[in-house]
Amino acid sequence: MSLALYGHPFSSYTQKVLIALHENGTPFEFRCLEADTPQHAAEWRRRWPLGKFPLLVDGERDVAETSIIIEYLQLAHPGPARLLPADPMAALDVRFLDRFFDLHVMSPMQHAVGGALTGDPAKRAEGVALATEKLERAYAWLERRLAAGPWAAGPDFTLADCAAAPALFYADWTHRIPETLPVLRAYRARLLARPSFARAVEEARPYRSYFPLGAPDRD
Repeated sequence: MSLALYGHPFSSYTQKVLIALHENGTPFEFRCLEADTPQHAAEWRRRWPLGKFPLLVDGERDVAETSIIIEYLQLAHPGPARLLPADPMAALDVRFLDRFFDLHVMSPMQHAVGGALTGDPAKRAEGVALATEKLERAYAWLERRLAAGPWAAGPDFTLADCAAAPALFYADWTHRIPETLPVLRAYRARLLARPSFARAVEEARPYRSYFPLGAPDRD
């Protein structure tokens, strides 16, 4: 059985894994979780009752959690792009940045989205306000941290960049990265130009109406 990935094209965490798969040209079957594919949803929930996606299936093995999925792919299905360095200290830096993007960029953005999805104007405003505060701090830290570039952890595209791409993509829609942070804005632009992420963005384009804060007419 070939690799199968359960997820949705517009999901930030699904995109994180798609980037890793595209970087190495790894063959896989994408099983989209939508209303018109109930068979995929039933099998996904059977395999992962916690109901979170994406989920990677490799034969009889189910692999959950995006960072673990990407590390698993490197171990079980390696390709030309090594997304986690062999050097333990360099790998630690990459893992830290991966967690930073997930916890301090992706999570605030999702909090704002969650507030908007309630339909309650007060909860929407509270979610955006909290996200704005947290994202401004994260953006400022990243502006300093990314100065060495061109990628999050230095010269090579890694797991950290797989996390950064969808996180910054949607975070900028939620609270735009200001022009006073040119390093971070340029980094986001490089991510958007990366073929692996550009493909994920294009495949998700039909679903932009799903973004409850209103997808901007850019990107």
